[in-house]
Amino acid sequence: MKRGLSADQIEVFARDGVLFPLPALAGDEVAHYRAAFERLRARLGGSPKPAQMSQPQLHYRWAYDLATHPAVLDAVEPLLGPDILVHSASIFAKRPHDPSFVSWHQDGFYWRLSEPRLVSAWVALADSHAANGCMRALPGSQVAAVAHGEAFDQPHNMLASGLHVAVPVAESRAVDVVLRAGEMSLHHLNLIHASNPNRSPDERIGFAIRYTVPEVRQALPHHAVVLARGRARPAGDTGHAGDAGGGHFELLQRPPSDDLEEGLAAQEEFLRWLRRTRPEGQTGHG
Repeated sequence: MKRGLSADQIEVFARDGVLFPLPALAGDEVAHYRAAFERLRARLGGSPKPAQMSQPQLHYRWAYDLATHPAVLDAVEPLLGPDILVHSASIFAKRPHDPSFVSWHQDGFYWRLSEPRLVSAWVALADSHAANGCMRALPGSQVAAVAHGEAFDQPHNMLASGLHVAVPVAESRAVDVVLRAGEMSLHHLNLIHASNPNRSPDERIGFAIRYTVPEVRQALPHHAVVLARGRARPAGDTGHAGDAGGGHFELLQRPPSDDLEEGLAAQEEFLRWLRRTRPEGQTGHG
């Protein structure tokens, strides 16, 4: 049975561009996904940068399963419709007293989508609160795309390019997106958001998944997408014989395996592709 969203929740999302907290994972699921992440992190040396875990849903079965989790999709469907593609995903982890932060930005700046039909789900695998650097959002800021700048001299910025909005941000209007482990938030493609360093003894771990629809086109070269629900093509587009593409995106042909070493090898090959196809600094953001 689908949980979906209520009419009031849909109205709040349309007005604010952000909606939270929403239920996503049961306690045993949180433990399962967090343990899988911990194994990956340990294998990558204990403190990997986000870019080292780029697009985990393409390489690790646990991440694929989380990105296509029915409870998450049930909440996204009322906002995007029945045909849902996993556009991209990221793991954002902050150790206790970690100086890492995310500058104020809009997710869609680099991708240059034909229309702003993309919703991000931020699933908490540990409690996320103001002291440990939870996401902060500027409600209502999704109404328009704004100019951005880059700052490559920020070693603690979790966005490799130092992407940031080039307009003043009214931080007094920002809200803390506080989540308990297993809860999630949803936010609009153009919502201005950020996060502060972790100033607490508590770790913060979030799995961010971006969802779009087959009708959307993207100017920036893109990796494969996952068909999470419904049709892979825009209505009326039948493609041609032997074509298994996902609308305007390449479609992932099969889920990744459960084997960690296979996933790591696929991840490394993917990173080589990413460095060839995208300018410096764009590899950490999807």
